[in-house]
Amino acid sequence: MKLFKNRGYLIILVALIGCNGPEKREKTSRVTTLPYYDNPSFTPKWMGPSNDSIRGMHKIPSFSLVNQLGDTISEKTFENKIYVTDFFFTSCPGICPKMTANMLLVQEEFRKDDEVLLLSHSVTPEYDSVPILKHYADTKGVISNKWHLVTGERKTIYGLGRFGYFVEEDLGIPKGEDDFLHTENFILVDKKRHIRGIYNGLNKTAIAQLIADIKTLKKEG
Repeated sequence: MKLFKNRGYLIILVALIGCNGPEKREKTSRVTTLPYYDNPSFTPKWMGPSNDSIRGMHKIPSFSLVNQLGDTISEKTFENKIYVTDFFFTSCPGICPKMTANMLLVQEEFRKDDEVLLLSHSVTPEYDSVPILKHYADTKGVISNKWHLVTGERKTIYGLGRFGYFVEEDLGIPKGEDDFLHTENFILVDKKRHIRGIYNGLNKTAIAQLIADIKTLKKEG
């Protein structure tokens, strides 16, 4: 066997072998307990699950919408569930397809986990009817009853987005029902309807962190 006389070759050879070694470790949450968020500034509030102050924290309000199967979806659908939510529209040519592709990564990670659900609200409910949402769901690979694509009254959806989930970043700028709601943010909600995280739905690193944070949240029980 011919020996390499140049150490540089040896270094390259070791590097090549290393490339075929074990895959990178799975991303883990940066903290052991996730913070709470209760206003549009998304200033984290750190407290243990037994802290009495949690009772006064902001909660996602009650709602009633209709999903791609024509079923009524409400806060009761997510009772004792962890869920990830976003806002999109089926005819969106820009960021929505990328957001959907990244939400699919979350669906795949937790597809057999009944404790985790997904919820996407249409911001053009007057166009996104149940049949259109069903077609979109079938085309994209959405799993029914795991990932709910919902439509309903525009006022209800926009109110949830701006005052329930705080998804828009234009703080201090008042907006009305006629102002279009469009955001790439994914929101993580715990079993008691508290907001526990916000993530850029276009960023793969943020999605990996979201998946890790869901696993951390599951440990709260």
